[in-house]
Amino acid sequence: MVQFGVHIGAQNASVEELRTLWKYLDANGADWISLWDHLYEAPPAGGTQPHFEAFSMLGALAVDTSHARLGCLVFCSQYRNVGVLMKGAISVDHLSGGRFELGMGSGWHDQEAQAFGIDFPSQGERFKVLEGQMQAVNKWRAGERVTQSTPGVELRDASMVPGPMGKMPLWIGGLGPKQTLRMAGAYADGWNAAYASPAQYKELNGILDDWCEKAGRAPSAVERSVNLSFGLSTEDISVVKSQLQSQWGAASERIIAGSLLGRPEDAMEQIAPFVEAGAQLVNIAIRPPWPQELVAEYMEAIVPMMKKEWA
Repeated sequence: MVQFGVHIGAQNASVEELRTLWKYLDANGADWISLWDHLYEAPPAGGTQPHFEAFSMLGALAVDTSHARLGCLVFCSQYRNVGVLMKGAISVDHLSGGRFELGMGSGWHDQEAQAFGIDFPSQGERFKVLEGQMQAVNKWRAGERVTQSTPGVELRDASMVPGPMGKMPLWIGGLGPKQTLRMAGAYADGWNAAYASPAQYKELNGILDDWCEKAGRAPSAVERSVNLSFGLSTEDISVVKSQLQSQWGAASERIIAGSLLGRPEDAMEQIAPFVEAGAQLVNIAIRPPWPQELVAEYMEAIVPMMKKEWA
C-alpha cells in the first residue's frame, strides 16, 4: 500500500494560511504532513523572505490535526543539542497523540548557518555528529539513560522522561549512498529522498537494501519515501522549468528531475516510476505561495485514484 503526504515550507505565508493548509490536508486524506527545518528561505535568498521556525510550527500542526502522521524532513544535526532536539520531538509527539516521527539529517543550508553563527563544518564532520545523535536517540527510544561522548554529543547519564507515546519512528533524509544510506540501514526506521529522479531513486533504494543486510536488518525494516517538488500548474511546463532554474541555479537540474510537472492528471504517470522503484510514501513538497485549486484537485481527485491503484 502506497501512502501520500505533503511536505511544507513555513515560508512566504502567514501562520493562519499555513494552518488553513494543513487542516485542509488532514481533512482530505493526507497520510503524512511534515515541515522542513530552516531559518532562512529555501531556495536561499539571503534571508529576504518571511520564514518561521520548525518546532514551534510543529506544535501548532500537532494540535490542529488528528489523522495524518507528522514529521520534520529533516532536522539539521547542527542546529540543536541532541537532548533539546529529543525533548522537543517528544513534546510534539505528546501534543499529537503519538503521531510524530523524528527526521534527522546533516543539513545543507550553509547560508542560514553562517548568518546565525551556527557551526557548519564539512559534510564528513556533520555526518559524524549526525551518527552520534542517532545513536543517542535510539538509546532514549529504548528507555535508556545515556552516557556518550562522540563528535557534537556530550551526555552524562541523561534521562528522557517522559518518553515518546509510542515508538516514534526515526527517519534519515539524504541522497548519499555511502554515509546517509549506511546510517539508514543501521539506525533508522525510514529513509527520505528529496528531489531525486526515478532512476536515481531506484539505484539508491537498492543500495539501502544492501546496507540493511550488512547491518543485520531486513530491508523491510526501513520505510522508503520520496519528496517531489509540487510543480503542477496551468502554465506550460517550460514556464515552470524556467522558474525552477531561476530559483535554484546550479541545483535546478536535480530539482526538476524530482518534480511533478504539468496538470494534476499527469501526476500519476510521473509518480508511478517511484512506486515501481520502491517508494512507500510519496510527498509533494509545497513552497508557498501555492495554487490551492491545483492542490485540491491533486488531493481530492488524483490521490484517491492512486491509493486505489496501489492499495
